[in-house]
Amino acid sequence: MLAAESEFLRSYLTAALMGAAGFGLVALLLGISRLIRPARDVGDKYVTYESGVNPVGWAWSQSQIRYYLFALMFVIFDVEAVFIFPWATRLEVYGVFGLIEMGVFVGVLLLGLLYAWRKGVLRWV
Repeated sequence: MLAAESEFLRSYLTAALMGAAGFGLVALLLGISRLIRPARDVGDKYVTYESGVNPVGWAWSQSQIRYYLFALMFVIFDVEAVFIFPWATRLEVYGVFGLIEMGVFVGVLLLGLLYAWRKGVLRWV
């Protein structure tokens, strides 16, 4: 039993050593690059640049939340397709229970769509 535990711990030790070696290599390369790169302070480097036109005003602007909500709705319903496709390919294996579970899943998504529609999230203008 002790040999099996030793082999088990040895595999974790191997993974830990490889992780430490990777971390050390990254730290070493970042340190070397910091030593050999030029360190010039260029003031115009941090100016907002847009197609060669000199910036006018402040670069920060407020955008409306509806664009983010619309994108979030897209992601939610895009993920729905990721769950429905494998279910549809193996429907005969899941049987009636799988059909009921997918009905509940689609029902919850339809409630979310109805809520978003009632709140006006889907209105673009």
